[in-house]
Amino acid sequence: MRAIDIHAHSTPQCFQREVLQGRSWHGMTAAEGELHNPRNAWTPEQRIEDMDSIGVDVQIVSTNVAFYKYDEEVATTVAIANDCNDEVHQMTMDYPDRLSGLATLPMQDAPSAIAELERAVTQLGFKGAMIGDHVNGHTFDDPQFLPFWKAAEQMGAVLLIHQALPTTVTPRLNRYHLPNSIGNLTDRVVTFATFVFGGVMDAYPDLKICLAHGGGYTCYGAGRMDRGWKVRPEARVNISQPPSAYLNRFYYDCLTHSEPALRYLIDTVGIDRVVLGTDWPADMMIDWPVGWVMGLSSLTLEEKEAILWKNLEKMLNL
Repeated sequence: MRAIDIHAHSTPQCFQREVLQGRSWHGMTAAEGELHNPRNAWTPEQRIEDMDSIGVDVQIVSTNVAFYKYDEEVATTVAIANDCNDEVHQMTMDYPDRLSGLATLPMQDAPSAIAELERAVTQLGFKGAMIGDHVNGHTFDDPQFLPFWKAAEQMGAVLLIHQALPTTVTPRLNRYHLPNSIGNLTDRVVTFATFVFGGVMDAYPDLKICLAHGGGYTCYGAGRMDRGWKVRPEARVNISQPPSAYLNRFYYDCLTHSEPALRYLIDTVGIDRVVLGTDWPADMMIDWPVGWVMGLSSLTLEEKEAILWKNLEKMLNL
């Protein structure tokens, strides 16, 4: 039984070396790298030891969201992405059987994002990239991103969608950890809607999008989106099918923290679209992911194997 995790983050050691000496790194300070979590400071060797302890064979490593920096000058974000991706690449070279990579990209400039994705996929051997739910308020149905989707589709790159703070919840209720615990899920359904209602999935039918955190509230809200599509002409401007017809065009990680929610996700999108994602090493991660999946009584052994490794092995050609 293998276990492959598509949702596992890294805080670059090159960043840590500078900021822990009181210096800035591309303008970033220690407060920005989530170093309050000790695991974010772990070396690749410590990461491997922890993977062994929780039964994960392979992590698809993505630099944590603090390093998106879409609001910086393009040159600065390009430099950050280059350094982050080079470090993840070195990790994959040092541990080729245990680690693979997802790039971070300067998404505020489509040509630069395409160039870095191409470098990551063709030169560094990455499987794709992790990106946010929007770029400085611009959602992904914006025409500025169309060349990027086309390039990603042509490269066969997987795009893991993962929010950064603030989420849509933050301005209304920035208490009780809710910008994360419900905000992450709210952001994800908004992103699903922009890809679908904006016609992106029709324009690029082979685009590989994985929605983190189980796709958030997407599946639960699909019926209401369908109703809106049926009764409102503005909802049908770009699509001729109801939004629920697109649910099985996306991939979803299993990070629901709830067996009934995961069962509903599987029954709604199909078992072949659900993969293992842990959110390692965040405090909101699944603590014992393999044990959790294997202990779910509502899943068959075949479904558990599909989530733990078979689907990602096929999707990522591992």
